[in-house]
Amino acid sequence: MDTTRFSTSPSHDADGKSPHTTHVRRGDFDEFDWQYSDAAAKPSPDLHVTSIQDSAGRDASQHDTSVGSSDLEKRSHENPRSQLFLGKPMSIAHEMAFFAVVSTANFTPHSGFHQTLCILHIIAADINATAPGQRVWIMAGYGLTVGTFILLAGRLGDVYGYKRLFLIGNVWFAVFSVLAGAAAFAPHDARFAVFLFARVLQGVGPALLIPNAVALMGITYVPGPRKAMLFAIFGAMAPASAIISPALTALVTQLAWWPYAFWGLALVLVGVTVAGIYVIPEGVERETPRIRPSGLRALCAELDVLGAATGVTGLALISVAWNQGSLAGWQQPYVSVLLGLGLLLCGAFVLVERRAAKPLIPLEALSSGVAFVLAAVFCGWGCFGIWIYYVWGFYEVLRGASPLLATAWHSPIFVSGIAAAITTGFVIHRVGPAVVMAIALLAFTAGSVLIATAPVDQSYWAQTFLCNLVITWGMDLSFPAATLMLSDLVAAEHQGIAASLVTTVVNYSGALALGIAGTVEFHVNNGGTTPGDILRGYRGAWYVGIGLGIVGLVVSLIFAWKFSRRQKGGA
Repeated sequence: MDTTRFSTSPSHDADGKSPHTTHVRRGDFDEFDWQYSDAAAKPSPDLHVTSIQDSAGRDASQHDTSVGSSDLEKRSHENPRSQLFLGKPMSIAHEMAFFAVVSTANFTPHSGFHQTLCILHIIAADINATAPGQRVWIMAGYGLTVGTFILLAGRLGDVYGYKRLFLIGNVWFAVFSVLAGAAAFAPHDARFAVFLFARVLQGVGPALLIPNAVALMGITYVPGPRKAMLFAIFGAMAPASAIISPALTALVTQLAWWPYAFWGLALVLVGVTVAGIYVIPEGVERETPRIRPSGLRALCAELDVLGAATGVTGLALISVAWNQGSLAGWQQPYVSVLLGLGLLLCGAFVLVERRAAKPLIPLEALSSGVAFVLAAVFCGWGCFGIWIYYVWGFYEVLRGASPLLATAWHSPIFVSGIAAAITTGFVIHRVGPAVVMAIALLAFTAGSVLIATAPVDQSYWAQTFLCNLVITWGMDLSFPAATLMLSDLVAAEHQGIAASLVTTVVNYSGALALGIAGTVEFHVNNGGTTPGDILRGYRGAWYVGIGLGIVGLVVSLIFAWKFSRRQKGGA
C-alpha cells in the first residue's frame, strides 16, 4: 500500500509541551499521529477550534503558526497579555467587547431560524400561506441561501477583509429582517411572496457572518486554553439562541405583534454593526494580506465566480424543485425542468472546478472517505431539519400550546446540548470520531422515532421530553465528529475545506429534506382538514426523517468499519 508521510509545524500545547504531528496518507485516507516528547503528555483537544474551522476554505490555524514561540516569549515580557494574541494585544475590556460582537455570528443566524419557526402558524395565517408547502418554503428558503452562499462568502472575506464582510453581513441581515416584518403591510395576496422574498435574501446575511466571524477569531488568538474556551462559548451561542430567541419572539407576539420580533432582530444587528466598527481592530487581518486582483478577469478567477454561479444555482434549483414538488405537485412540467437544470448545473460545477485556478472546492480534496462522511452528515441533519420543523407544529397545532409554552417544552435541548458538548470533548479522542458519528446518527434516529410514535394526548414528560433530550446529542456529537474525520481525510493544504463542507451540508440538507418531507406530507394528509389527517401528515414527514437517519447510521457504521480496517492495515 502506498503510504506518504510528512510533518507539520509544531505548536505548543497548554502545558508547554511541543507535539509533533505526522501526517499519513493511506489510499483515500489522511491520518494524523500525534507524538510528544513527554510520554505522559497528551494533546489537549481544542475541539471547537477544530470543529469550527474557517468556512471560507482556509484553515484559521495557519495564521496561528505564523507567530513563533520565541516571539511570543519576548512579547510576554513586555505585556503578559501579548502571549494570548497573534497581533496587537487587547485590554480585557476591549477583548470582552470584541468577543461579544463576534460571537453574535453564531447567535443571530439561529435567531433568524427559530424566531420564525416558533410563530410560523401565526405568520402563515397573516400572510395567507395556507398550504403546507408554503409554510415549508418559509423555513427552507432561509436555510437554502445560508447553505449555498457560505463557501463564496468565505472567499470574499479572503479578498476584501473579514471585518468588512462581517459588517456587511450584519447590515444585509438587518435590512431583510425589516422587510420580512414589513410584509404584513403588503396587499393581502402579495404578503406571502414578499415575506418569502425577504426570508430567502435574509439567509445571505448569516452566510456572510459565520465564516468571517470564525476567521476573525482564528487570526486573533494564539492556540491554547483561552482560544479553546472562547470557541466553546462561541459554539454554545447556537443552543442558547434556540431557546432565547423563541422565548422573546413568543412574548413579543403575545403582547404585541409578530413583525416587532423581526424588527427587534434588525435593531440588534444594527447595534452589532455599530459596535463592530469600533471594537474589531483594523489590524485584525491575515499576517500576509492577499494582493487584490486587478482587472475583472483576475477578480473572477480569484473568487471562482463561474464555479460559484454554477454550484450555487444548481443547488438552489434542486431545492426549489423539491419544495415546489410538495407545493404545486410533481406533475407540473416546470418542477421536473428545474430539477433537471439543477442537476446539469451541478455537473457543470464539477467540470468548472477541475479547470479553475483557485476552485471553491478543490476536487482533489474529495475522496470516497469524504463522501461517506458528508453523506452521513446530510442524512443526520436532514433528519433533524424535518424533526424540528414538524415538532413545533405538533406542539402548537395538535397539542394546542402557545408559542411561549412550546418554547418551554423545547427548552431541554439547551441543557442536554451543554452536556453533549462537554461529553464530546472527553470521548471523541478516546473512542474516535467515527464511533461518535455513529452514536450521533443513532440519536437523530431515536429522537425522531420517539416523536413520530407519541400520541397527541400523551403527557409531555413521557416520549416528548425524552425526545428533546436524545436528539440534541445528534447535533452536538455529529458536527465535531464530522469535522475531525474530514480533517483526517484530506491533505494538509486542504484542511480549511473540511468545516466549510460540513457547514454547507448541515444547512443545505435541512432545506432539501424539508422539501422531500413536505411532498410526503402533502400526499398522506388527505388535505389536512382534521387533526387526525394533520397528524398523519406529520408522521409521514417524520418517517422520512427516520429513513434518512437509518441510512446515515448504516453509512456511518460502514465508514467506521472501513476506517478501522485502514488503520489496522497501516499499523
